[in-house]
Amino acid sequence: MNIYIYDRHDWPKFRWNRERLDVRLAAVRYKQGRLIGRMEEIGFSLRNQATLHTLTLDVLKSSEIEGEILDKEQVRSSIARRLGVDIGALTPASRNIEGVVEMMLDATQNYDKPLSRERLFGWHASLFPNGYSGMRKIKVAAWRDDAKGPMQVVSGPIGREHVYFEAPPADRLEKEMAAFFDWFNGDDGTDLVLRSCIAHLWFVTIHPFEDGNGRIARAIADMTLARSEQSAQRFYSMSAQIRKERGKYYEGLEAAQKGTLDITERMEWFLDCLSRAFDDVEETLASVLEKARFWKSCAALPLNERQRLILNKLLEGFKGKLTSSKWAKLAKCSQDTALRDIQDLVERGILAKDPAGGRSTSYSLVKRG
Repeated sequence: MNIYIYDRHDWPKFRWNRERLDVRLAAVRYKQGRLIGRMEEIGFSLRNQATLHTLTLDVLKSSEIEGEILDKEQVRSSIARRLGVDIGALTPASRNIEGVVEMMLDATQNYDKPLSRERLFGWHASLFPNGYSGMRKIKVAAWRDDAKGPMQVVSGPIGREHVYFEAPPADRLEKEMAAFFDWFNGDDGTDLVLRSCIAHLWFVTIHPFEDGNGRIARAIADMTLARSEQSAQRFYSMSAQIRKERGKYYEGLEAAQKGTLDITERMEWFLDCLSRAFDDVEETLASVLEKARFWKSCAALPLNERQRLILNKLLEGFKGKLTSSKWAKLAKCSQDTALRDIQDLVERGILAKDPAGGRSTSYSLVKRG
């Protein structure tokens, strides 16, 4: 039988080796400060675009970690509408996606507000607006119970499951969460970047809900990182980096939950993962600046809403080749209208025909200075 950290006599008194973390923490804090300084130089509009890009990644990748694939355009449109960022025509979002976005925005935009059971229950209700996780009915906006047996994180076929983790009994949840809230809403002097790691591990170990614990834990981590920057604007995605390192993320989590209250190794991984997330910002920044240059160069051109919609999709990394039939489908217009829209952009030098090499003519954006 496994012994989990919540059953150890010193739970939840986490400890770590400061000497092993000091260099890593200083390096991460330097990158964090440098990034915020750079973003302050690019102007309000571009910062909003970068925040939109980052939050979209956060929502998509945090769900992907749990094996759930969300529609990118719906996520992006939902966030843009709530932040007041103009991206042209908006794609209607499902209630499920609206709920995930609501939770993430509340965590990052209202980072300075206390965490409470009512707030977490609201997040949980947003994640599961219909009361179902897939086809399974679950308890929503309430702590889990043990009516169906202990809460376990398992994988593998029925009869040969591997139990990665078993959460504390449900009758402990009120006391466990009260202790967590007291700590999270207080200040013990620990650096907020380290507190982000602790908060994630502590919450996901309590595992207070029947489902959605991982996504809520990552939202709490993002909330704490926002506190560390005193800013609601997000320019990097920890969830996107965790998605890239999903195997190590779960391996380290299992090791920490079956280990001692010394979480130095978990903190080392967290800091290294966060450092790599900062390194990936260059790609985000390049994308945002490229879009800004493009729209600045087109500012005087009378483009219709269909053209703006498709051009935005191309700038966002449209997959596959753009043909008139795809244009018609995406813009919800006739084939003749699509051809007229495309020909207009070709004549203006915004689109160009791709070299022949298929049954249908395709088009690409022309690089602009």
